[in-house]
Amino acid sequence: MAEVHRLTPDLAVAGQLQPQDMPTLAEAGFHSVINNRPEHEGEDQPTGAALEQAARDAGLAYYALPVVPGQLNDDLVERFGSLMQHARGPVLAFCRTGNRSSSLWALSQSRRLDPKTVLATAESAGYDLSKLSERLQQRWHQGPASHTESAGRSPARTWDVLIVGGGAGGLAAAASILKRRPSLTVAVIEPRDTHYYQPAWTLVGAGAFRRADTARAMARVMPRGSKWIRAAVAGFDPEQNQVVLDDGERIAYRTLVVAPGLELHLDGVEGLRESLGHNGVTSNYLFDYAPYTWECVQNLKSGRALFTQPPMPIKCAGAPQKALYLSCHHWEQQGVLEHIDVHFHNAGGVLFGVETFVPPLMEYIRRYRAHLDFNSNLKAVDAGQRTAWFTDTDADGNQSERREAFDLLHVTPPQRAPQCVRDSALANGAGWLDLHAETLQHNRFPTVFGIGDSSGTGNAKTAAAVRKQAPVVAANLLAHLDGRALEGRYDGYGACPLTVERGKVIMAEFGYQGALQPSFPLDPTKARKLYWLLKAQALPPIYFNLMLKGHEWLTGTQPKKSV
Repeated sequence: MAEVHRLTPDLAVAGQLQPQDMPTLAEAGFHSVINNRPEHEGEDQPTGAALEQAARDAGLAYYALPVVPGQLNDDLVERFGSLMQHARGPVLAFCRTGNRSSSLWALSQSRRLDPKTVLATAESAGYDLSKLSERLQQRWHQGPASHTESAGRSPARTWDVLIVGGGAGGLAAAASILKRRPSLTVAVIEPRDTHYYQPAWTLVGAGAFRRADTARAMARVMPRGSKWIRAAVAGFDPEQNQVVLDDGERIAYRTLVVAPGLELHLDGVEGLRESLGHNGVTSNYLFDYAPYTWECVQNLKSGRALFTQPPMPIKCAGAPQKALYLSCHHWEQQGVLEHIDVHFHNAGGVLFGVETFVPPLMEYIRRYRAHLDFNSNLKAVDAGQRTAWFTDTDADGNQSERREAFDLLHVTPPQRAPQCVRDSALANGAGWLDLHAETLQHNRFPTVFGIGDSSGTGNAKTAAAVRKQAPVVAANLLAHLDGRALEGRYDGYGACPLTVERGKVIMAEFGYQGALQPSFPLDPTKARKLYWLLKAQALPPIYFNLMLKGHEWLTGTQPKKSV
């Protein structure tokens, strides 16, 4: 069979296929085939009828969209885009070499993806489409097909929905909105070219997940029907319904979804930026250093291991102690735990914010003989000296400095809203996005909604929270556009799969005020292998293949498409 080249999770391309290849494609997970080669183009070419019959016998949908070399016109491009909208994916498109199929994909995506991204994606799949550069540029500047303005970033173009941030919140919101109303013009502003599944970094730091599997090209996860504007946001002008880019250009909107995530404030700990990656100083909160955590854990046979947690709020409040539990479990399995002095320095006063889960977690703290240092906040670190400095606060508010030597130091950096949010009119007094806790609409600017870690709504900052927030944002944003009352309500749901040992997880699910919200009829305080399998094997594909595509799994709502 011809070699298959993956362009996106939904589309791969290949050279000429044969009827006998169809069962193999079905077994590989494809659901649809698009034939882009005209009949009788080559002597060794099977007929379309034979290919179609073989495809149908294998359970594949078959479509014919022939392209004569040199005659790839806009009508064919739009027809290919329409096929990709309606065909069940993953789809395999083929021609003689795959070049026409990849060109169709590139041109069909060129109104929402910048030419550089399109060409790089095609090149990574083995296709040089540089001859299309000028045409890709023209289509990119034309913007969405329903608009005729030529300036891709001009305030003259008012996007129906403008989304700031290409992380979990921004992409989930875009997908949910477009599932409900695909006729809207939707743009996502995101400067990075890579999207990360951050919840798995804890597992990377324990040697239980491959770091490479947490990263996807941004072009491949951008929701179908949206346009990616690769730029950074400098500020907001909500009175004018505009977003200001870092180059000074402005983009106008009818509605805005703010989802830039949060910022790891590495400079909030003196010496941390310079110390990371050296002499046992590491953090699972950073893609670059999660593998180093595992390296340090494996190499440590005796000595002192410190784990830190800064003042709240932080993303995934359980992650600091997850690193501790998984490290200790490895040392226990290796028979060296008794030679390691383990400390958990927590700037807060409790082990976990939801009291129900404290007793089972304390059992593991005792099992691993870890020392709890509450109200102890990391202030400085020197990797060269293998020394960390903490500020301890007593019950009366008096502070003192503590100096600790270490052989391993896992740091959870202090965290804050991005500068574009905290310095804007959209921020509350603490610098986070000022949203209504249930509707997720801004408290002062009704055209603005928010989702994810930059929000100041008081819920746990987790990907599970985003999963429940996305349909609420989508439903309420559309209601606002329609002049209807906002009926969507978010109850503060968040989930923290507490990896208390390799192979077992306590699944903490809760909402506002710590109200328990278990998804399964099981004792939520018991560590289970089932939940480990859910976190390590089920949740990553659920994230990429369902949540980021607008499939609202276990959210209590399903999108209804409208125009």
